[in-house]
Amino acid sequence: MAIAPTLSDTADTGEPPHPYRWAMLGGVWLLYFAFAASIASIAPLVYRVMLDLGMNRAEMGTVLAAWQLTYIFCSVPCGGLLDKFGPRRTMFAAVLVIAVSVALRGFASDYVTLLLAVMVFGIGGPLISSGAPKVVAVWFTGKERGFAMGIYFTGNATGGIVTVALTNSLFLPAMNGSWRDLMFVYAAFIVVAGIIWLMISAHPASRAMEEKLKAEPKKRSRDVFLELINDPIVRLVLLMGLFILFYNHGMNHWLPDLLRSYGMTPVEAGYWAAIPTLFGMIASLSLPRMATPEWRFKILCGLFICAAIAALMVLAASGPLLAVGLVLQGMCRGAMTSISILLLIESGDGNTNRVGAASGLYFSVGEIGGVLGPMSMGALAHATGNFDASLFMMFGIACLLVLILLRLRTVQNGISRAAKT
Repeated sequence: MAIAPTLSDTADTGEPPHPYRWAMLGGVWLLYFAFAASIASIAPLVYRVMLDLGMNRAEMGTVLAAWQLTYIFCSVPCGGLLDKFGPRRTMFAAVLVIAVSVALRGFASDYVTLLLAVMVFGIGGPLISSGAPKVVAVWFTGKERGFAMGIYFTGNATGGIVTVALTNSLFLPAMNGSWRDLMFVYAAFIVVAGIIWLMISAHPASRAMEEKLKAEPKKRSRDVFLELINDPIVRLVLLMGLFILFYNHGMNHWLPDLLRSYGMTPVEAGYWAAIPTLFGMIASLSLPRMATPEWRFKILCGLFICAAIAALMVLAASGPLLAVGLVLQGMCRGAMTSISILLLIESGDGNTNRVGAASGLYFSVGEIGGVLGPMSMGALAHATGNFDASLFMMFGIACLLVLILLRLRTVQNGISRAAKT
């Protein structure tokens, strides 16, 4: 794997891209929308759920991070399943598991049952987050690949913004204030999204692509895993992913409650919390496409610096600074993950037969940070009575990402010099 140009950046296969790739991308977008909506479903309801179930912030922090715990252990095997059986069936199965998780939240009677319901999500979630890069890798090439990744990440952003912004102002009142009934409606929507994906991916072009993937020579899962782990660039990207998801999940899950602690109403907090997601959509569409090999380092470095500044601006809690901080946070959220994943899916000289395993490994390691981020923010907020210490922690995490990126560039330059000699 390399930050320098790969075959996928430069090569022309001689085959015109199939026009149905955009329909497949639309299906992935819809799945990612449902994926993000299920993740964000509790965040706008944190205060209401805590009161209903008698929970404190520390307990809610573990609930918000619970799905990442199972996600960590399921990501690598799910990536292997994806490479073996293809994205059509595996991603549909994932949607059904996610729908079950969301529905079970509506039946929760206490902290433990809610925790277990959220953990179920982590069984199916990896097949979506690893399957989306797989679909992009097999249907798109070159700069179009980065653009396609940006598009499906807007599904993630849109699902989050709709859920966070409209839960307290529209969806919850429509359910007569019952957050449990709202969970059941979300679950039904997720199932519908899965059925639509199944219909889109049933097209002959999609089935032909899956047959082509099945015919590719495959290595044993153990060999692919060792090949990835032994690559020093991959190891640094995995470490980077851990801290990116620490920052993203911590800030995402706690932002509505953080804004409420500044004196906002739940509806106001929902609208303000939607600002990062809105600007994340813009960043998702533009920055991954701009992140060609020669620009990736500079763009990632700028994003990490903006993430550090955003944490301090949100800490300031004043109107203009808070707004700018939320905009910066959203731009970082929308692009940090997609560009770092782009480094992985373009490894192996553009081959696609290990994309599922590479993506699964990325999220398996990354979601360790995804667990620790919300838990750490919740624990610090519970211990100190506010989110100041949590935001200082996120500032430090962003600075650490800059240092990891500098190390990655040093290692990559060393490998390039060794290859020339």
